[in-house]
Amino acid sequence: MKRNFFFVLVLSVLAYFFAFSFINKNIQAPHSLTLSEGFNNPIGFYDSSPTFSWKLPVSENIKSQSAYRIVVATSEDLLPNHADLWDSKKQNSSQSTFVKYQGKALESRQKVYWQVRFWNQDENASDWSETNVFELGLLNNADWNAQWAGLDTAKDSIKGVRNFLMHRPQYLRKDFELTSDVASARLYITAKGVFDVYLNGKDVSDDVMTPGWTPYNHRIETLTYDVSEFLTSGKNALAVELASGWHSGRISRRTALYDNFESPKILCQLEIIMKDGSKQTIISDESWKGTTNGPIRLAGIYDGEVYDANFEMPNWNAVAFDYSNWEFVEVEALAKNVKLAPKRHYTVKNQIVLNDVEIVSVKENTAVFNMKQNIVGVPKIKVPMKKGDTLKIRFSEMLLNDGTFYTINYRSAHSTDYYIAAKDGVVEYVPKFTFHGFQFIELNGYDKNAKPDVSWVQGIAQHSNFQINGTFTSSHDKLNQLQSNITWGLRDNFFDIPTDCPQRDERLGWTGDAQVIAPTAMFNYDTHAFWMAWLQSLRENQSEHSDGMVPFIVPDVLQNKKGSPGWGDAVVIIPWSIYNSTGDKSVLEENYKAAKKWIGYYKSKIEDKALIPKMASFGDWLQPFPSKKGKSGNSGDTSKELIITAYFAHSSHLISKMAGVLGYNEDVKEFYNLYKSISKVFESTFFDNNGKVKNGKETQTSYLLAIYFDLLKPENKLKAKKHLLEEIKNTDYHLGTGFLGTPILPKVLDNMGEIDLMYKILFKETYPSWFYSINQGATTMWERWNSFSISGGYNAQSMNSLNHYAYGAIGQWMYERIAGLAPLEPGYKKIRIAPLPNTEFLTSASATVNTPYGKASSSWTIENGTFYLKAIIPPNTSAQISIPYGNEAGLHVNGTVYKEFSDVQHSNTDKTSITILVEPGTYNIQTKI
Repeated sequence: MKRNFFFVLVLSVLAYFFAFSFINKNIQAPHSLTLSEGFNNPIGFYDSSPTFSWKLPVSENIKSQSAYRIVVATSEDLLPNHADLWDSKKQNSSQSTFVKYQGKALESRQKVYWQVRFWNQDENASDWSETNVFELGLLNNADWNAQWAGLDTAKDSIKGVRNFLMHRPQYLRKDFELTSDVASARLYITAKGVFDVYLNGKDVSDDVMTPGWTPYNHRIETLTYDVSEFLTSGKNALAVELASGWHSGRISRRTALYDNFESPKILCQLEIIMKDGSKQTIISDESWKGTTNGPIRLAGIYDGEVYDANFEMPNWNAVAFDYSNWEFVEVEALAKNVKLAPKRHYTVKNQIVLNDVEIVSVKENTAVFNMKQNIVGVPKIKVPMKKGDTLKIRFSEMLLNDGTFYTINYRSAHSTDYYIAAKDGVVEYVPKFTFHGFQFIELNGYDKNAKPDVSWVQGIAQHSNFQINGTFTSSHDKLNQLQSNITWGLRDNFFDIPTDCPQRDERLGWTGDAQVIAPTAMFNYDTHAFWMAWLQSLRENQSEHSDGMVPFIVPDVLQNKKGSPGWGDAVVIIPWSIYNSTGDKSVLEENYKAAKKWIGYYKSKIEDKALIPKMASFGDWLQPFPSKKGKSGNSGDTSKELIITAYFAHSSHLISKMAGVLGYNEDVKEFYNLYKSISKVFESTFFDNNGKVKNGKETQTSYLLAIYFDLLKPENKLKAKKHLLEEIKNTDYHLGTGFLGTPILPKVLDNMGEIDLMYKILFKETYPSWFYSINQGATTMWERWNSFSISGGYNAQSMNSLNHYAYGAIGQWMYERIAGLAPLEPGYKKIRIAPLPNTEFLTSASATVNTPYGKASSSWTIENGTFYLKAIIPPNTSAQISIPYGNEAGLHVNGTVYKEFSDVQHSNTDKTSITILVEPGTYNIQTKI
């Protein structure tokens, strides 16, 4: 009997372990491992204290994570069992994003390997992930042995537009010899200017306009390239093309004070490890030589590029080239007060090639080509020419009625490229050290005997190299075109920094434009790292002002001493937006002190005890139908004092929320109390007891700010809402808002339950409306609601960009409420699926977002009186799904009657919707409307 019992017990134990092993094998490994702001296996990484993120696989037996373990080591062979840098051990936590590294200190150049595993909701362990790796760049100035090197191009005294000093592009090189085969090599490089670098005649990367644009008096970003495959034993050649870029171009020299701006220079350090274990380092120093007698004669961001093929130097960057007659470079030591730091977001690259070109006109020796899309980038020209002739390449966003170029809005930006032919035949040319905003290209000076062909021109769209993060589509063609215009406008203006426009003599990082578009940008593109990098530049520029002032452009080349509400508040609003989109607390940690300093700036402008700062303001920029005409009307009609006070209160409120997330309890109270105090002053100063604006003109924006920022007592807020509706009615249900009011309008009407009204405004066809520009042929967002009309032509004011993203902020509402997909908790840990259809305009809409946990989607359609909704919820999250048309009787979930479906939890039912709580999975829902 005992023996049988023992036998049964053994069988039971074996069966248990067999079952456990079988289950465990089915727990797949985590995937999509990333570092900090979404980097995958980077080299030259900037952060020695990174965070780790991963995604759980989509599987029936994986709903959530109950624990994780991260292992980090100096060698892949040490993983997973002998991690020598950090072993987190098993952590009972659902956190799978932005887990902070807590291991041994990491150093420049260090190569680090890591893996992760997780336990699911049933405590079953997954397999280990694939091994990921990252390699740190040069983190400190002391890591550099190189010197700044370059030619003195300022002495040439070449003067360009507005008499600004120009610099001829430089061709620099250094030959060196390796006595052994190469095991590995890293090229660390940057420039005061922009560069392209070659090893033995081969282009090291496909990056564009590197290293990019930062406040150069504070920080210059460096790039790291793995160049192991480019080197060989024996003779080698390291060669660099160097041009002015932002650093030494007139974009960084807005006044005559900078006429003697320093010549561009290169900083280069090539570190090589040989197979025999020896090391060799090649640095930029006085042994380098250079020339300015190369084919790129001039190059500037605003004005274009001049390329003379007669100066071409075949194989100038290869080993077998005699450069003995070149001159030695000048060198300069590193400045102690300028930080050299690895680039913390992705470089600009060539992204899309447009081939669908049409010829608009041909007249004598001039042809005009239409790219059919307003883009930012450069053309690729393949055109027949005669020796000695000059091809003039002009750009325009749109044409005048007579078919000629509309370039008044480029202002002083010459925006013209020139190619001088050295021989007869077909020439190919792509400008390298400039970029243009354009839809139309004009070629003049090609072979007179040739017939223009569409194959002569391609458009190369360029932008920072982030990935698509979300998609939106609907049953309405113009709404889809609006989505296209929004996304093109974002890409076109995300050229290393978020710019206001890409075509005229500006292209600056306006903070107000940036803060209104950030949420929409995060829906459409993975711009987490992009924003984090720019915010660092913002903090650096703020540090120049002891009173905490945030400049209204970053990098701050204007050196203005005044801040503006709605612009400077970017230091508060953008971090809060990124946190809500990603769940990454580090954006709050990095920017918290700067946000508090900005509130200090507000306080410094208070001249009495009324809590109303006396400061400059751009107002509700470019509000339509301003009462004042000309430039004075650009600020709109909303009281500037009202706007100043509203944003003072709003940012104080947001900082109190940030403090709560970061655990600064005293600050929570301080800034919340400040917000409430400002609110009382705001209400008593700008609103009467009937919730109506006083001491200023009634505008849509005045009510929107008061309502959305929650600055009125509840009873007055209700009254103010009625006045807002009246203001909207007075405009025949059109927009009456500028840069500040427009992104708030849909949110306020949404919170008021005025969904149909928001649809009515959105789908208006006439000015001012979103569809108005589409009806006039727009393929990007415009700076003004009335930049152009087919009947009336162009807005007479020169400040008239046809590629300006601010009004694209409606994209957030399109995702969140038309398609119905939004984060309910920061970083989509909890997701809201809550579409708000309007059958007068739409029969379907769909959105997807690559959340930090995986792909989420909301897709609905209405057919034959039935509403269909498909929602996808990724693992390790949960969701609240609100189904419109609250009819429980006809509701089905995944083919089952709702009341019999066990995988959902009922939350709420009212006359307009049914709300359910669900776990990860796919849900097909239908109900009668």
